[in-house]
Amino acid sequence: MEILSFFKNTSQIDMKEIIKKIDSKHLIRRYVILILALLLSATSYNLFFVSGKIVTGGVSGTAIITEALFNINPSTFIFIVNIILMFFSYFLLGKSQTIKNLVGSLLYPIFVSLTSNITSYIDINSADLLIKTLFGAVISGIAGGMIFKVGFSSGGSDIITQILSKYSKISIGKASLIVNTIIIGFSGLIFGWINAMYGVIAIYIITTMTDKVLLGISDNKAFFIITSKEDEIKDFIIDNLKHSVTILKSHGGFTNKNRNVLMVTIPTKEYFIFKESIHEIDPDAFFVVTDSYQVSGGE
Repeated sequence: MEILSFFKNTSQIDMKEIIKKIDSKHLIRRYVILILALLLSATSYNLFFVSGKIVTGGVSGTAIITEALFNINPSTFIFIVNIILMFFSYFLLGKSQTIKNLVGSLLYPIFVSLTSNITSYIDINSADLLIKTLFGAVISGIAGGMIFKVGFSSGGSDIITQILSKYSKISIGKASLIVNTIIIGFSGLIFGWINAMYGVIAIYIITTMTDKVLLGISDNKAFFIITSKEDEIKDFIIDNLKHSVTILKSHGGFTNKNRNVLMVTIPTKEYFIFKESIHEIDPDAFFVVTDSYQVSGGE
């Protein structure tokens, strides 16, 4: 039975109900992928980055610095900081966003603790820093893409950038760049600038691999949508995703009918929720998704 049967006798679609149904869709499969991705990420972190003192920014990168300065276990540091960030997330980002960050924020430091002795079983201490950087970044990027693809977050610096983006009007990409630049700058003072440069290389590879796994390598995706429920989808985009919509006039070559095309550009990280929302609002909607490499101007 179609999930939209719930709305059969209603004149207006309940957008909150749609988001709730999307979040519960394939829930077991999504959580299994999330857990595997978090375990993969934690393994890569300990095996390559901690052992090589390669800081890639974020809370995990800061944990490597604090271990060197204060002998604080990385998993303990990550857990404490994530708990604090969850508190801020609840009050500054809202309950729904906090729930998406919750599982990753709690499980990741646990997996970091469980895999902390992995170098005792897999000895790569003699490996070159470049090898550690490349393998660590590729594996971490794949894990990050898996996490975002099923609609979750690993918490940590993701929460910081979301807060900065919301309250300072800085884009998530720029907020992430600012936070990571500061952290890597400190790592250069502690571990040397060679390690810091490897950290920059790692961040680039991680970002590229994450986007590649999620969908392409661009920062944004452009949707072109033809639907019989134009107003509902338009309202969902404006009211819930907080993005603008452009309505294009089109003429069907086969049907010989005039139709409107909704064009919207969204961040790649919102691809999952928006794609599923279109299916839930109008299962018969026709849409095309393309990479968008630059977005500027507009309201």
